[in-house]
Formats: sequence, C-alpha cells, structure tokens
Amino acid sequence: MKRTTYNQLVAFQSIVEEGSIRGAARKLEMTSPTVSQSLKLLEANVGLTLFNRSTRRMDLTDAGTLLYERTKDALSSLNHALESVNELSEAPSGTVRITVPRFVYQVYLRPIYAQFCAQYPEIQLEISVSDAAVDIVREGFDLGIRFGDKVQPDMVAKKLTEPMKGALFASKEYLEQYGTPQSIEDLKNHKYVQYRYITSNQLAPLELIQNGQRVVVEMPCALIVNDTDLEIDAAIKGVGISSIIEPCVKPYFDSGELIPLMKDQWASYPGMYLYYVQNSQKVRRVKVLIDYLVEKISSNEIT
Repeated sequence: MKRTTYNQLVAFQSIVEEGSIRGAARKLEMTSPTVSQSLKLLEANVGLTLFNRSTRRMDLTDAGTLLYERTKDALSSLNHALESVNELSEAPSGTVRITVPRFVYQVYLRPIYAQFCAQYPEIQLEISVSDAAVDIVREGFDLGIRFGDKVQPDMVAKKLTEPMKGALFASKEYLEQYGTPQSIEDLKNHKYVQYRYITSNQLAPLELIQNGQRVVVEMPCALIVNDTDLEIDAAIKGVGISSIIEPCVKPYFDSGELIPLMKDQWASYPGMYLYYVQNSQKVRRVKVLIDYLVEKISSNEIT
C-alpha cells in the first residue's frame, strides 16, 4: 500500500461524519475539489473503493466502514496529542462544544457559563441545549452532561451531582379545585401533564415508590409536551399534576407557585455526570471546562 497521509484520513473521516464532500469541505474550511481529491488519493493508496456514490448520497462500503472504525480513535488521539503540544505555551483557546438537556442548562449552567467566558476569553464556548439523546462523537461535541445511567460505557464520566428525586407537584389553584391526592390510588382521579421523549417518541413513565418498590403509575392525561419549560408552565397554570426532577422545580416550591405532593413516595434517579471521549481532557481548552464544571457544580457553588 502506498503511503496514506494524515490529511487524507482527516478528509475521509469528515466525509463520513458530515455525510457529503461538500459538508466535509465546510467543516475543514477547504474547497470541495480538494476534499474530493484527498478521497481519490486515499482510495488509490488502499486499493479499494471506500464509498458507494449516487447523486443523492454517499454510503460506506465494507472497506470504508472498516477503515473508519479502525482509524477514528487513533486519529482522535493524534489530534488531541497535537493540540496538547501546541497549547503548552499558550492560554487555552479555541472552540469547546458541550451538549446538555434543557433542565441541566437552566439549573446548572445558566448561573455559571458567563463567568467561564469571562475567565477564559480566548475560548469560544458553544452550548447546545437539547433533550434528545446526542452521540457526542458523531455530532462533534467535546463534552456532554446526562444522567449517570445514560452514559455510554466507552466514555469517561465524572460525577457532578448526587442522586436526585423525581418530584410530583401541582399548583395551589389546581389542588383547591380538585383536591390533594394522598396516595397512588387517589392519583387515578386526577389529570396528568405528561412528557414525551424527543428521540424515542415514548411517553416518560410516572414512577413512584409503593411499599418499598418502584412502580409505574397510570393517570388520565390532560396534556402531552416534549419541553420541560412547557411541562412546568402547564402545572403552574393548573392544567394538571406533573412530575420532573426536583432541582427543576425547587424555586417554584420555595415561591409557592407549585406544591410538592406525596414526597415520601418520590423515586430516586442517578446523579448528573459529565462525559467525554478518553484523552479529550488532555486538550487544555477542554480540560479547563471540565475542571470548571466539576468545581462549580460538585461543590454546590451554584446559587
């Protein structure tokens, strides 16, 4: 096999991840003909076709799939090594991309991200807020935050919070009109504001503790939403009872806008974890964000 260059592999992996030569060219800030030529040279070097091409799409061949799987981790490690060396004599700089669920942004990131930007002005922080399950490798993110039981086993994970409760709640006005449930059996006579997961399109189950066991509770549905802000707003406006992770609604409990219900039957959920690909933390701009989030969130400095 002729010598395959680093740039050819970078172009190849970018085409795979972006889905097209044009997309790879945008990502790499190169012209489409240059990316196309790199691919042709790579295919010539390995002596195999890496993509099945059509007018609308490019699909990996078996050889292309094997090459991508065998080189993506090695190329990522090489990129991190090069960046680590380049940053030794410089202040942390460049783009760091993080994806988080909406409630994580609202509760944990919103109070602290501006301070990070001020402390590291050469870093361009990109925060993507989405309740969808995100593949950080495929989508090009450096970091993500999610529940500990949802982190893929091949990721490095750092604990940010202790386990938390799934709160059950309603507005004072709703309870005055329909009464306050005291048991799981009572809930069958109430309306529920239900959350639907964006990615799976499944309804989030209402889980409570009964006789020491975790059970799924069925309630008549008043409204289905796929946004946590809307879920809380509907409860405040008296549409029905709802359930969400306690930190999301604690300010509303404190203000009296929402009333917690049946607290002794709330189910527990794993804490939040920061996760990333192995060796990402060796890049200084990523490491400083990791250290910052762990320090601020884990030490309860958020107010």
